[in-house]
Amino acid sequence: MTDTPPAARLDLDGTGLAVITLNRGERGNPFGFEMARALRDIALTCDGDPAIRAVLLKAEGRNFCVGGDLNTFAAAGSLSRAVQDMVFDFHGALAKLARMRSPLIVAVQGAAAGVGVSLVGLADLVVAGASAHFTTAYGAIGFSTDGGMSYTLPRLIGLRRFQELYLTNRRLGAAEAQAIGLITEVVPDETVQDRALALARQIAAGPTVAYGKLRHLLLASYGNDFEGHLEMEARLLAEACRSDDVQEGIAAVLARRRPAFQGR
Repeated sequence: MTDTPPAARLDLDGTGLAVITLNRGERGNPFGFEMARALRDIALTCDGDPAIRAVLLKAEGRNFCVGGDLNTFAAAGSLSRAVQDMVFDFHGALAKLARMRSPLIVAVQGAAAGVGVSLVGLADLVVAGASAHFTTAYGAIGFSTDGGMSYTLPRLIGLRRFQELYLTNRRLGAAEAQAIGLITEVVPDETVQDRALALARQIAAGPTVAYGKLRHLLLASYGNDFEGHLEMEARLLAEACRSDDVQEGIAAVLARRRPAFQGR
């Protein structure tokens, strides 16, 4: 009897890059209990493995993620309890992905709806195909948001724009998504995966100690006052200056050669 493949899988390439793949492509990668648990376990690994220097999140199939698994929700005895349990795992995964030192790169093809947009909002860099499209989706079924959407999107695209997208459930094309700051780059559909992988490898080969410090600074900036943030910048910069990456970066500039960062 063949085992059911995991809803999401993690592959490590040995160069510091971790690749997370949403693995229900035949159904559009709907987000349900299995996906939430799988992503939680994967996020724990990504946060806890010091050899991981960048994380690429991609999906099998024509669509990145069509949103919540409505069939699962419809079959739940208590929808409120079922969603609460799923969100507990999902938010645990997102907290780890947000606080890990490794930058998160997301590749989007086709539809990104609901949870799919929440994952996009969490990313450091997003590569999308020209025909990709984005829908907040939650309001269409009477849901408020989850996955940090109401936290990240107003900061990325502005409060008024986010209100419009949630309240009207308007579909956002890739070009507009890039123009308003939701995604980083738009490429031809057939090159999405290759471009995202190349970008992730570039980031993994960079000064990832510094990248991790920047991730922590940006996350903390939402709650810090200015003077407190200056103090945090000074402390993390001092920590970064003790890294091998900084020594290598300075030596490479002085020698006029390409640096070989090791992420330590």
